[in-house]
Amino acid sequence: MATEIGIGTEKGLYALRSQDGHDWEVDGPHLPGWRVTALGTAPDGRRIAAVGSNWFGVSLHVSDDLRAFEQVGAPAYAEGGPTLNEVWTLRSVGDTVWAGVAEAGLFRSTDLQTWDPVPALNDHPDRSAWQPGFGGLCAHHVLHDGDQRLWVGISSVGVWHSDDGGETFTTLDHGVEPTGTPEEGFGAPAFCVHGLAQDPADPDRIWRQEHRGVFRTSDGGQHWERCQDGLPNASGFGFPIVRDDTTGRLFVVPMEADMNRVPVDGRFAVWSSDDDGDSWNVAGTGWPDEPTFDQVLRNALATDQAGTFAAGTTSGQVWASTDTGDTWTRLPGTFPRIGTVAVWST
Repeated sequence: MATEIGIGTEKGLYALRSQDGHDWEVDGPHLPGWRVTALGTAPDGRRIAAVGSNWFGVSLHVSDDLRAFEQVGAPAYAEGGPTLNEVWTLRSVGDTVWAGVAEAGLFRSTDLQTWDPVPALNDHPDRSAWQPGFGGLCAHHVLHDGDQRLWVGISSVGVWHSDDGGETFTTLDHGVEPTGTPEEGFGAPAFCVHGLAQDPADPDRIWRQEHRGVFRTSDGGQHWERCQDGLPNASGFGFPIVRDDTTGRLFVVPMEADMNRVPVDGRFAVWSSDDDGDSWNVAGTGWPDEPTFDQVLRNALATDQAGTFAAGTTSGQVWASTDTGDTWTRLPGTFPRIGTVAVWST
């Protein structure tokens, strides 16, 4: 099985390719000079790359092979609206691509040329009270049940849910401790969700990596419970959370705390759970023995749902497993700071 890992960095797009999961070739940079902020798959199978520039703004590009790219349309707010300074996530469901952006909002397209805003979220009456997280006010994850329900993770506004295809939205944060309150100067309680993962066979089963820890729900987000026993950090702080849909195994990357965003005791590793988050352990073997003070951002841990995982770090390293997290290897190359990763197998 051929595997391709897309690596979105502060300075362009790179790819790692392997025919056997053992020998890897480095390709790139592509889209040189651009900050690659999101990677996704179009309904027709093409790769999508969202890029940004402090001078030229946001654009989207599609490719059949992560080598040659064609620019397509990009979402944008109407004149006088919020500033759209980054695309954070691209999620295809059926013939529709959903884009979560910063400043926080949601757009959808069926042709990758024109993008329709989702007013129920973008123009929500509570928007003036929303507070940005350290990474900005960003809609960074979109979950979808394939029908009418969707969930959007926004930092630091929490999880927003629609059961009517985006016509209306409500918040779903009961059971999660806020990171800020009106008494502390926030316009509304702030819930700084960092990542979301879902069981496609039971969309009501959702896990969230929060600023305040790791949580799960079995009722679509109506109630959340903490599930971080065994993690090395008492805070549960981390950024990504990913689920392998074949085994049900969950993966996170624990950090010391929000004020010290490095691995606990310099022991860099991905951690996993085989029991829906009841308990956690270091995911497999292969992690560095020497102190390694590195981190994985919220969209830089990814899987192809066929057993291959890739984790890109802020120091430009890529760690990968081709056996659902049992063994990990550092792949060739040292890249610019990695913000997003995608894995495709054919």
